[in-house]
Amino acid sequence: MSAAALLCAAALTVPGTALAADDAEPGPEQIANGDFAAGVAPWWATANLTPAVSDGRLCAEVPAGTANAWDVIIGQNDVPIVAGESYELSYSASSTVPLTVQTRVQEAAEPYTTVLATADPVGTEVTEVSRTFTASVDQPAASVQLQIGGGERATTFCLDDVSLRGGAEPPVYVPDTGSPVRVNQVGYLPRGPKSGTLVSDADAPLTWTVKAGDGSTAATGETVPQGEDPSSLQRVHTFDFTGLTAAGDGYTVEVDGEVSEPFSIRGDLYDGLRSDALAYFYHNRSGTPIEADLVGEEYARPAGHIGVAPNKGDTDVPCKPGVCDYRLDVSGGWYDAGDHGKYVVNGGISVAQLMSTYERALTAPDAESAELGDGELRVPERGNGVPDILDEARWELDFLMKMQVPAGEPLAGMVHHKMHDAEWTGLPMKPHLDPQQRELHAPSTAATLNLAAAAAQCARLYAPFDAAFADRCLRASETAWEAAKRHPDMLADPNDGTGGGTYSDNEVSDEFYWAAAELFTTTGEDTYRQAVLSSALHGDVDAVFSANGGISWGSTAGLGVLTLATVPSALTAEQLAQVRTTVTKGADRYAAQSRDQAYGLPYAPAGEDYVWGSNSAVLNNMVVLATAHDLTGKAAYQDAVLRGADYLLGRNPLNRSYVTGYGERDSENQHHRFWAHQNDPSLPHPAPGSLAGGPNLTAIASGDPVAAEKLTGCAPAMCYIDDIGSWSTNEITVNWNAPLAFIASYLDDAGDGGTVAPARTCEVTYSSHPWNSGSTVTVRLRNTGSEAVSPWSLTWLLPGEQKLSHTWSAEFGQHGRTVSASPLSWNRTLAPGAAVDFGFNVAAPAPAPDPGAFKLNGRACSSG
Repeated sequence: MSAAALLCAAALTVPGTALAADDAEPGPEQIANGDFAAGVAPWWATANLTPAVSDGRLCAEVPAGTANAWDVIIGQNDVPIVAGESYELSYSASSTVPLTVQTRVQEAAEPYTTVLATADPVGTEVTEVSRTFTASVDQPAASVQLQIGGGERATTFCLDDVSLRGGAEPPVYVPDTGSPVRVNQVGYLPRGPKSGTLVSDADAPLTWTVKAGDGSTAATGETVPQGEDPSSLQRVHTFDFTGLTAAGDGYTVEVDGEVSEPFSIRGDLYDGLRSDALAYFYHNRSGTPIEADLVGEEYARPAGHIGVAPNKGDTDVPCKPGVCDYRLDVSGGWYDAGDHGKYVVNGGISVAQLMSTYERALTAPDAESAELGDGELRVPERGNGVPDILDEARWELDFLMKMQVPAGEPLAGMVHHKMHDAEWTGLPMKPHLDPQQRELHAPSTAATLNLAAAAAQCARLYAPFDAAFADRCLRASETAWEAAKRHPDMLADPNDGTGGGTYSDNEVSDEFYWAAAELFTTTGEDTYRQAVLSSALHGDVDAVFSANGGISWGSTAGLGVLTLATVPSALTAEQLAQVRTTVTKGADRYAAQSRDQAYGLPYAPAGEDYVWGSNSAVLNNMVVLATAHDLTGKAAYQDAVLRGADYLLGRNPLNRSYVTGYGERDSENQHHRFWAHQNDPSLPHPAPGSLAGGPNLTAIASGDPVAAEKLTGCAPAMCYIDDIGSWSTNEITVNWNAPLAFIASYLDDAGDGGTVAPARTCEVTYSSHPWNSGSTVTVRLRNTGSEAVSPWSLTWLLPGEQKLSHTWSAEFGQHGRTVSASPLSWNRTLAPGAAVDFGFNVAAPAPAPDPGAFKLNGRACSSG
């Protein structure tokens, strides 16, 4: 979303994806002196160029170190363009240092409305460039420009044979969808559901065959005709091979002479995706160098926005004129999306979902916190005794708290909505080369409540590792809550979209609910309980988990519901049951959508209205389903999660994996400033584990130049193109990768050991004996594995307001509701088959249920 104002209305032809007639009659030549036989005129250049004709070509010395492509231009003005007419623009060029030309046909003055915008690589040998486009507007005096700035090295650029003629045959975009047999291109868990979709006009069932990697037949059956799929307008069949459980690689499905992409059946399919999806956040950190030893040389880069020229820096940022008269250090945090902006409402939901990924590992019976622990992920803080996922989340939390209006100011405690460049920057642009002035934008109630919610969650999760930081989070949260109560209707300006996205939101009751839920869960205070229970959203399934998609940056109440349903709190048993019913009713809706659709995804918006970032909507519905499965153990919920993963990883109408690096046909040209290989071959593709936004039915109307040319008339689930220019379908953002990380972690836990219910190597028997104002608890921990455990540490969360008092036979620690038990000198080693007994007393103002999950050294235990 944040790149929406970058370009206006451009169109392009990608070689190999368009059909054009050879017999179209060309119109008159629109370019004067395109062969430079008459010298330089009427061509012009920016002041940093001195073009001259050499050997019949126009050549110029391009300086090094410019920031944007448009800082260096060769162009010709007063070119007439007629709306609806199709044109072919062609030229030949070479450069002593390879570069990417940003080829433009646009207005010569603001607002620079663009009818052609392409990125054309030019090398040391003469390159022939030809682009066909249809003009979207009349431009009686358009400017044809070759923008060649933004390079770090000087080069000699030469140009010849420039031509622009009307009468071209309009290109017809035909997406390459590959095989009509659609499967999860990564694979399937051995004991999970296995289904696929076939695009076929056949009315009768067809025989399908699964072939193993060695060519042998592994399974066979018949397809089920489904008629026309309304999301893609394709006629389809489905097929199911769930009975195949043998682990292996190189499987394919063959139907009617067509063969699917290869896939695996393995229990560890999602281990790498969990790591890669989380590494996305380190890649996009602001204010710190990204180190090669963590991400590889290809992705290493200097720190961005630290005040080293040409950066203005984020350590002393003024407000946008008219907003405030102070400056703030708002360094750190994550770059939001394709641009260099940092937005509190996007950062808030993203960091909350990362923290929830870790918190799930504490509360869900089958989750493994060890996979998220210290030394497991790619962060520079590894080895500091703190779970790596919390180290990553802290980078953003610290930034969010810096965005809070300081004490003594008129809006003290409120939070600035966003911070970004004063003007849009172009592609490509590494963060350390961004020359724009950074600006704080006005505070908003939504941003303030995002901080209140995320910081409250921070307070309970960081307490065992850094009490001072946890206390800072709680103070910031409570301050933000009170400020939001004083200013409940400060809404972000929907017209504040220069240099960054608006992220406007005219309804903040959901943010109030989410913040109250997190503060209540952390503090147990009745004020927040009443704010939760009195909210019109409480218990309203249609409001928090709607059929069109429940959770997003603009709809956050569901985050509060998930917390209340899973994290031990002071809710009564009746209140807890009500909240959990809300979750399971929402999950029932999404599971039904998954079962009913030919492509199996848990997402079916009314009118097939696939929204901007539809893939994140799919994932957030999967988060609800995963939570319902954690709460109930019902296979139907997990099956729907797995079918959602199938859709994202290739079982979809475009036969494409939307996650970079996963699957044979994966997205790799997402819209991003410094992962911009399509624009500049010296830059990398997005890092593995980056999620593309996905089909967007509003892409055409959004002004996306590539969508306008390529996707007009597309069926809803086909409104996507893997092109860096299509910011409305192919952007990547922190708030889309956050639910991907949650689901990847869930799926990796589900597949651990090659089964949907992984074998456990420990067993805990928890026996509580209540008395007047508390209880006596005895715990037996048994090693059911084949290897000794030494030392051991058992962790769990205590429901209610229980406080440990007298303890025996173990070393105990309690931080809020998090409790840990570790050995004394005499019971340090737990041999296979052996058990250790220990216990404690707890004081509690009211009866509380027993804990629901125990983790031995981060690994889940079964209950005895």
